[in-house]
Amino acid sequence: MKRTAIVVGSGPNGLAGAIVLARAGFDVEVREASAQAGGGARSGELTLPGFVHDLCSAVHPLAVSSPAFSELPLRSHGLRWIFPPVELAHPLDDGTAVVLERDLRATAAQFGPDGIRYRELFAELVDNWPTLVSEILRPLRLPRHPFLLARFGLHGILPAAVLARNSFSSMRAQALFAGLGAHSFLKLEAPLSAAFGLVLGAAGHAVGWPIPEGGAQQITNAHAGVLASLSGRIVTGSGVETLDELGTPDLTLCDVTPRQFLQMADLDAHRPYKRLLQQYRYGPGVFKVDWALREPIPWKAKECLQAGTVHLGGTLEEIAASERAASNGVPPDKPFVLLAQPSLFDRSRAPEGGHTAWAYCHVPNGWPGSALPQIEAQIERFAPGFRDCILARATHNTAAMQDQNANLVGGDINGGVADVRQFVMRPTFRYYRTPLKGVYLCSASTPPGGGVHGMCGYNAAVRALRRLGNQVTS
Repeated sequence: MKRTAIVVGSGPNGLAGAIVLARAGFDVEVREASAQAGGGARSGELTLPGFVHDLCSAVHPLAVSSPAFSELPLRSHGLRWIFPPVELAHPLDDGTAVVLERDLRATAAQFGPDGIRYRELFAELVDNWPTLVSEILRPLRLPRHPFLLARFGLHGILPAAVLARNSFSSMRAQALFAGLGAHSFLKLEAPLSAAFGLVLGAAGHAVGWPIPEGGAQQITNAHAGVLASLSGRIVTGSGVETLDELGTPDLTLCDVTPRQFLQMADLDAHRPYKRLLQQYRYGPGVFKVDWALREPIPWKAKECLQAGTVHLGGTLEEIAASERAASNGVPPDKPFVLLAQPSLFDRSRAPEGGHTAWAYCHVPNGWPGSALPQIEAQIERFAPGFRDCILARATHNTAAMQDQNANLVGGDINGGVADVRQFVMRPTFRYYRTPLKGVYLCSASTPPGGGVHGMCGYNAAVRALRRLGNQVTS
């Protein structure tokens, strides 16, 4: 008889783990509480008929780099990547924009004397991108390429604000790097925030910041197609209250955060582990808005019309203040806004003549308020007349984000704070393994953390297979 596995949760990590197990010959069933598979990679008509919006993730630099994705025939199951002409635009108050292009030298040329330093900061990472990704998307271990990882670590361990100020004298270069570092959800004065800026900047130069044709749901649909081809199945509308109701599969992967796992699992016999999960910390949440638009956003800086992603926040000092406020439990007055405009490059996202936009800002975890006025004010700052383009909008506060995906605790889309302590021990020293026989965690609360890359599930499944194999042969 085939060995059996159940995966709880159909997000990118759950599906990546399910596929690893199915390829190893397991009979795999994925249980999903929602009516729609995908977790953080879903799309839907949130505003008006025909306008397709991404429920959570929208732009995917790590997906095209992921070892978990690259070894799968996702294209044959309908996944098509679209690469905008410019990866990222960062408009400024003078009516111009800093842009991150695939060409490292062209990007560096914007910064005058700082251009040399910009190239020095990113060149080795870009040149060795596949090698770097293979190291940073795995849990901590003895590195196979210690010198590359050490050089990355010397800069990555720094606060983003420190690295930006030490590396660049120009406001433009500092602002671009601050926006990249703010993806960490950490204060820009916090250690490790620079690592996020380095990784995302290098990804932009090495592989781009693409969007999936038709929306993030197509990532899920392609993985579901691969899983079905291996005789695996996804059962939607099938939430799991307790692990006991799953019976006795050989392996169980849980694409859930520590909070949900504490509700599912009986850990009374494993109190030290239970206490560690109870102490797990979640980071700032997001307030998200989707717009149906009658025309493209009227950016003052025309370079923004070439970019799939736009960072709205002005200077390093402004972005640092926004991220500091969210981390300290205070909603920012002038938030750093991350905006995607996929319909400029993917006409399947809106009816003829229409457009979509997607944006969020960081807010305190669980904050019940609305940041809509502040977000739209930041867009108007760099695109006067934006509000006149709006046909409809859908807003999602931290509670709404968690309601649509229980893993987004308090609106935290990263699966927990990625500070130094939780980066090293995420969520505990066991990483994926739990004290329960055959049960593993595989959500973004495990290494390497948040993002649509599937590596949490992939790594958990590989470790589970190795451990089960050892048990079988011993």
